[in-house]
Amino acid sequence: MTSLLLTAVLLVIASAIPAFWLCRAMMPLFQRYALARPNARSSHAVPTPQGGGFAIVSVALGMAVICTFRFEIVWPAESLAVLIGVLVLMGMGGLDDIKPLPAIPRLIAQILVIGMITFAMPDTIRVLPDAVPLWAERILAGLALLWFVNLVNFMDGIDWITAAALLPVWGVVLILALWTHDLALVALAAILIGSYLGFVPFNRPVAALFLGDVGSLPLGLVTGWLLYRIGAEHGLVCALLPPLYYLADATITMARRALRGEKIWEAHRSHYYQQATTNGLTVLAIVTRILFANLVLAGLAVLASQQSTALSLALLALGGLCVTALIRDLQRDRRKP
Repeated sequence: MTSLLLTAVLLVIASAIPAFWLCRAMMPLFQRYALARPNARSSHAVPTPQGGGFAIVSVALGMAVICTFRFEIVWPAESLAVLIGVLVLMGMGGLDDIKPLPAIPRLIAQILVIGMITFAMPDTIRVLPDAVPLWAERILAGLALLWFVNLVNFMDGIDWITAAALLPVWGVVLILALWTHDLALVALAAILIGSYLGFVPFNRPVAALFLGDVGSLPLGLVTGWLLYRIGAEHGLVCALLPPLYYLADATITMARRALRGEKIWEAHRSHYYQQATTNGLTVLAIVTRILFANLVLAGLAVLASQQSTALSLALLALGGLCVTALIRDLQRDRRKP
């Protein structure tokens, strides 16, 4: 356990440093070819380069290759499908950052990628083995993964918010993998954490660099896949708790927009964290609240691992109360009369 923890710490550091310098080195290219210009729905006021996710994902892939040979890691059976999916979504997201692509081709590509991953998963990886047949679970898993990929993209709307969401999720994966001595997941979680930390200084409010679709789409795919793996080994509640605020904010917002007849794939400012900026909270205040809530949810997820159904549901309910309190707080109008 101690040596594995030390390996994880070293991987975080070894991933953060090259990710930082790659972001810095590529900044002129991002400024020239992938500039996000503000519009009526934007949270930023000046044109800002996007594409930091390219550095994160590139370093993560490189480090994963190095770890494969250095530690002789045996990756999960569907890892090749996940790798192909990451590369496809990374390329598509990069093109979309440079020149927006139509929604339908993006959705078709995501469905094909996710279908490939769910098809490649071993039959032993099950979250609901006693509730639904394998084919039904794979369809549900594919739909959930498709939604998760897009909600990470939808929710990446203010500085540091994706860090506040994904870093605690990867932290849960790392802790549980350390407990089970799963070297592959330890390495992957540590690499993801380190690579993203290398990008964090550039995205601090007011951001000099955005993540971009080149990062949000593949990182959403990998994170959703990791959560499915965690759910299969440690229980569904353990997988639901870490991203619960993201799931709640995005799902409720999209449902409300759909009921109003709005085009849910178009950019908007209806998320609760976006409302909070209008209601007088600073970006840093919003992200701090979200990070604190997500750390609480991460702690509950770790506690829920391998627990009885009753206790797991109680922890999920507690997480739901935490998310409800956060959303209500974000809705409070703090503007001076």
